[in-house]
Amino acid sequence: MLKRSFSILCFISIPLFFSFTAPFDDELLSVFAKINADVQANGQAYETLGQASESIGHRLTGSKNGQKAEDFAFNLFKKYGYQDLKFMPFEVESWMRDTVTLSVVPNKSDNFREIKVVSLAHSPVEARIKGQIVDVGNGLEPDFAAMRDAIKGKIVLVNIGLQAPIKGNRNLHRSEKTALAIQYGASGVIMVNGVPGNILLTGTASVTGSLIPIPSVCISLESGKMIREWIKTENLFAMIDMHNFSKMIKARNVVATIKGQKKYAKEKIIIGGHLDSWDLATGAMDNGIGSFSVMDIARVFKVLNLKPKRTIEFVMFMGEEQGLLGSRAMIRELIKSGDINKVAYMMNLDMANNAKGFNISGRDEMKAFFETLGENIKKIDPSYANEIHNQAGLHSDHQGFMINGVPTASPTGSIAPEAIGCYHADCDRFNLIKKQDLNNTVRYSAMLLYALANAEDLPAKRLDDNQTKEFLIKQNLKKELIIGKDWRWEE
Repeated sequence: MLKRSFSILCFISIPLFFSFTAPFDDELLSVFAKINADVQANGQAYETLGQASESIGHRLTGSKNGQKAEDFAFNLFKKYGYQDLKFMPFEVESWMRDTVTLSVVPNKSDNFREIKVVSLAHSPVEARIKGQIVDVGNGLEPDFAAMRDAIKGKIVLVNIGLQAPIKGNRNLHRSEKTALAIQYGASGVIMVNGVPGNILLTGTASVTGSLIPIPSVCISLESGKMIREWIKTENLFAMIDMHNFSKMIKARNVVATIKGQKKYAKEKIIIGGHLDSWDLATGAMDNGIGSFSVMDIARVFKVLNLKPKRTIEFVMFMGEEQGLLGSRAMIRELIKSGDINKVAYMMNLDMANNAKGFNISGRDEMKAFFETLGENIKKIDPSYANEIHNQAGLHSDHQGFMINGVPTASPTGSIAPEAIGCYHADCDRFNLIKKQDLNNTVRYSAMLLYALANAEDLPAKRLDDNQTKEFLIKQNLKKELIIGKDWRWEE
């Protein structure tokens, strides 16, 4: 309905449309050209990510490495000339891994096999279980429902991705699949990675960021195939023995601000990416490529002395991997102070790489703005693809803003298969990263940020509570938000 109404408005009043969106004029094109030239010649995202990967390693929230990463980002913003710069501390209970083993044994044999395994975050501090393995395939709700009588007290085997997907079915996050396993009475979960190469993947198995009551672990694609072949001929039992830590930790988002001008100064654009990573590798891809691109966009604004009309906050979020902890903390403060009403837009860079366009996250009314933006970018760089995606999603730091009515956008592009396979895995290292890919993300995202910050009026406004509810239903996110305990509306 919004899209149809907006199209009619554009048809009957072309001049109104252009004053309503953004001044895509010679001044804007001149700024775009300067941004493009600077990033292509002087971009620093690749170099600073390399420095951090070598000197810090992983960036797990609450760890000493996490603190080093927070300081690294703060000092980098300071080096770039930011004086309006602060830490935003928060304190939460956080999970850290210790040890885990997985053994598989047939019902009538002592011929057990040790399987290489990694714990999924927020599994219990202590767990030692044995149970029959039940294969629940893709682990979507219909899969669990179809096997409800066979699951209780058993250890379920579940794909992280969709193997042989059914048309129309949308995959669930690993935490949502674990939540369904708990709901149906399973005693444990074995997730099967979908990437070849004996790669282990980690990440949270909790929809809330709190400890879950059953152990959830990940095995490689090859181990999953072996178990599935074996289970055809024998009933198999799994033994999971794990030890973890859960304790209160302190962490800090890092926020650098450029003040807006005159009547627009109270409106703000937030651009962020999560700085934290899991501890199996350096997290260069997830989310070094996003967070270090945001810091380089901040560098560009300073070195070119750009003066946005709206206030811009560059945010390095911590704790995203453990349940969106940093962005949730920021949202709580924004709601408490009433400043959530000042947030005009949120740009999130999470695993953004080699940008070719943007996802406008379900806000149909922004499509014409982004298409016009893209055509102007193409005047500076004809290779820009101007791909517009329009699908809202969850499980990154934009989520809290979106479910509070704030319009969001993210750059979209491509990641090489050998790199995407290392997502959350023990092979997520700097050697997978390409300098030009980062420069592409930085220059196009900087152009979008400047256009948003300087638009006379933004077509997408913050939705009120009822409008937000209807928007989330239209985007088919209600069920996922209910599973994740983030659906706040009574039915």
